[in-house]
Amino acid sequence: MHIHILGICGTFMGGLAALAREAGHKVTGCDAGVYPPMSDQLRALGIDLIEGFSADQMALKPDMYVIGNVVSRARTADGAPKFPLMEAILEAGAPYTSGPQWLAEHVLQGRHVLAVAGTHGKTTTTSMLAWILEANGRQPGFLVGGVPLNFGISARLGGPAAAGQRPLFVIEADEYDTAFFDKRSKFVHYRPRTAVLNNLEFDHADIFDDLAAIERQFHHLVRTVPGSGRIVVNGLEESLARVLHAGCWSEVRSFGAAVSDFSARGEPGNFEVLQRGQVVGHVQWSVGGVHNQLNALAAIAAAEHVGVAPADAARALASFENVRRRMELRGTVQGITVYDDFAHHPTAIRTTVDGLRRQVGKTARILAVFEPRSNTMKLGTMKAQLPWSMEDADLAFCHSGGLGWDAREALAPMGARAQVADNIETLVQLVTAAARPGDHILCMSNGGFGGVHQKLLEALQKP
Repeated sequence: MHIHILGICGTFMGGLAALAREAGHKVTGCDAGVYPPMSDQLRALGIDLIEGFSADQMALKPDMYVIGNVVSRARTADGAPKFPLMEAILEAGAPYTSGPQWLAEHVLQGRHVLAVAGTHGKTTTTSMLAWILEANGRQPGFLVGGVPLNFGISARLGGPAAAGQRPLFVIEADEYDTAFFDKRSKFVHYRPRTAVLNNLEFDHADIFDDLAAIERQFHHLVRTVPGSGRIVVNGLEESLARVLHAGCWSEVRSFGAAVSDFSARGEPGNFEVLQRGQVVGHVQWSVGGVHNQLNALAAIAAAEHVGVAPADAARALASFENVRRRMELRGTVQGITVYDDFAHHPTAIRTTVDGLRRQVGKTARILAVFEPRSNTMKLGTMKAQLPWSMEDADLAFCHSGGLGWDAREALAPMGARAQVADNIETLVQLVTAAARPGDHILCMSNGGFGGVHQKLLEALQKP
């Protein structure tokens, strides 16, 4: 089958492309404004990338067009379609489907799917779970919205199943909508037998009116888990308690709360794993942050459902290397360290800064550099939470380009600790002027951030 993917450089669609290629399909794709690491990964697989969404791509005549949720029926100011290829597909009556639907029909069918859902920590927890299974000889397939450093790729089909068992497939289960023609959350397509509900709070203000609307989608996921399945749920989250209260037909295992099936005792970098109060494992690793301690418990509980003992899962996490763009060290210049992280929601920003604070201690300075780039943040829905999110940072620098709200006003409660720049060059100048040896610069964005990490490293090298 030849598939042509519209929006191929998104983390999900890029992973789908890799899976399709591995399965023997011919894959081509198009996108606009591509950036690493996905563009590098796709080119390495020999997948032809076309810049833009021009209608002349109809000449490729694929068997199926796979439509990413970046595609819409939107028009530009002059009335021209923003995605001419999509208009041509519709006019021609050519076959098209969504990424999640194609994945469900061509990859996930017949597999034991372990799906990791939640507002935060999906990518990291999915990567942890895949690594636990890999380290215990289970050879899982996976699709992750990032690049797990243990694997170096974001997706693979995986090895054969053990006798009498289904092949395992671990997938990051996103609540964002499927496509412009299918407004259900992506994860309702995956039909997991093991589902992790990591956390749940309001996000994606561009498509959800309120938290109740997201809870409804999470309950749609719960409805698809069979009776013999397992739902792993964060016991600290009232929103998830409401989701399960609406109806649950599967085994439930909780984690995180004091009274949970799985809990932790000790600091995030070195802790005991307790199962119903009894020590069943020990995790000592280089990954920091309370949020990652909770992610580990979720992954251990999910792995147990497919036969990996908690002690073995905990041992595997000692060699877990995290995910690219998750507190990724980009370089050190003049004693100043620069990190890259994907955090973009206020809660994720806060937990990421807290994780770095625990790692570097109370006296080292943290300079938080961020851009409110997600659709939710661009709308300004959570701008009031930004000062709270950076309480543990010594200084904060915001890239305000493209925002429809006043970042300076939103950050005013931080006083002189916060500065705002409307372009990357000015942002780099502000940060480098403030930085001094021993500082830790934490860059946070869910996009390419204009290559700010490398620009900072280069600027810091100058006398």
